[in-house]
Amino acid sequence: MRLFGPLYDRVLAWSAHRRAPALLGALSFAESSVFPVPPDVMLMPMALARPRCWWGFALIATAGSVLGGLLGYLIGLWAVEAIQPWLADSHYATSFERAREWFAIWGFWAVLVAGFSPIPYKVFTIAAGAMTMNPIGFVLASFVGRGARFFLVSGLVAWAGPRIEPKLRQYIEWLGWLFVALLLIAIGFWQLM
Repeated sequence: MRLFGPLYDRVLAWSAHRRAPALLGALSFAESSVFPVPPDVMLMPMALARPRCWWGFALIATAGSVLGGLLGYLIGLWAVEAIQPWLADSHYATSFERAREWFAIWGFWAVLVAGFSPIPYKVFTIAAGAMTMNPIGFVLASFVGRGARFFLVSGLVAWAGPRIEPKLRQYIEWLGWLFVALLLIAIGFWQLM
């Protein structure tokens, strides 16, 4: 079943579109507060399609993510009780409680690590607001964590991408299914924790 090859070609075409940077900013904003798809899925093909613009794409993703993180912070600050029923029914409930525990112990560092890691960042933005974390510390931790992640991802793809792109295209189906399997294993592991 060929699923990832055509999808890969389509994403590369979208990433070269003139509106791709605006869409990357919107996706980065939404992912930090409400949307489940990480900006990396758009950032990587954009850096591959236009490697000389990698730093600009990383900056757009970082700025959008920090601004979206502020929305998540405000949701946590002003509406955490209103979203409690939804949170209790969602798969984010355990993550949210874990995030609150981490804030009690590490605060600034919890946001920074969450910003860099594949942990759902929106959980930490909302928890930061619910725990009334210092907003300046929150923005600084978000900018450093998210910026480090997006600049690293975009820079690596721009640097290595043109050299590995022919091989990537050749093995995209295998890599796509491998990624799905690893994602399912990670979700299962996360649920067990």
